[in-house]
Amino acid sequence: MSVPSSGRAPRGVLVLGASTPVGERLCRVLLEDRALRTVMAVGLEPRERVYLPKDPRLSYHPVDLTHARPVHDLLFGTARDLEVDVVVHLALHRANDFGDRVHVQNVESLRWLLSLADRHPTLRRLVFRSHAEVYRVERGLPSVITEDHPLELSPDAPQWVRDRVEADLLACAQMGMAAGLELAVLRCAEVLAPNEGSQLHDYLSAPVCLRSAGFDPMLNVLSLEDATEALRLAVYAGGRQGIFNIPGADTLPLSTCIRLSGKLDVPAPGPLLAPLYEARRRLRGAQFSYRINRGRFHFAAVLDGSHARQRLGYEPHHRVTWPAGR
Repeated sequence: MSVPSSGRAPRGVLVLGASTPVGERLCRVLLEDRALRTVMAVGLEPRERVYLPKDPRLSYHPVDLTHARPVHDLLFGTARDLEVDVVVHLALHRANDFGDRVHVQNVESLRWLLSLADRHPTLRRLVFRSHAEVYRVERGLPSVITEDHPLELSPDAPQWVRDRVEADLLACAQMGMAAGLELAVLRCAEVLAPNEGSQLHDYLSAPVCLRSAGFDPMLNVLSLEDATEALRLAVYAGGRQGIFNIPGADTLPLSTCIRLSGKLDVPAPGPLLAPLYEARRRLRGAQFSYRINRGRFHFAAVLDGSHARQRLGYEPHHRVTWPAGR
């Protein structure tokens, strides 16, 4: 595995949210570096339910991040003993989860982590996976989104968006304030994969996809492979901190996403879509909500990844594998 020439190779990496598809894949990729001493994988599920490789350098720790004491004990116990110097934070709830406990995991656990990491004897770098959903998408704003694009700060936004924006701003506010801690915030495009909490993936899982008549916005989606590579590059980019947009290799109209998924594309009156999809969500337990996706299902929103290309060396190379092929 190649290491960016400008980066410092880590001694040990702590992956929070290792039971997610991206987290599991990242652990496997990191272990390909034989110089890496240890990978600490953290999730909520028992070890037998997490698909991680057997490697003497890998340890798995089931930890509930909604309580401050286990987070403290994790960092100042095993992580300190193993001289872990990089943390990757992936542990956010999926879209449509809500409530006080969800907010604690999405936001407060990051606040604890930042406070503890700033006075930790071995940690020097934190990589936080943020999301493109933190950006505001509406008429009149640019469709190509750079890192200084307005954020979605509306109080009417759903909790999962507000939590992501608050966590993103919390991490950004610490840049330059923590004496010995570097921070990299990766605002990733939507990872179109099962069990990743993707609203678009759930939308495309239905045999019929209702699309607002007269609208066919451009979407950008990210593969598991490219999401993992962006995180790996950020882990090894010692000395480089900041905000980085992480686009995917697929930029295509919504109608093409529907066609490549082998689904039926049915244009329908816009006002009917929110109540229809709300009924589907309640009856079938689906995750997709048209109300919280209204902006990007009407207006184009594509991440500009030039900053990540220049500073991290990241470029998307892996396209999504669509069920109906290309």
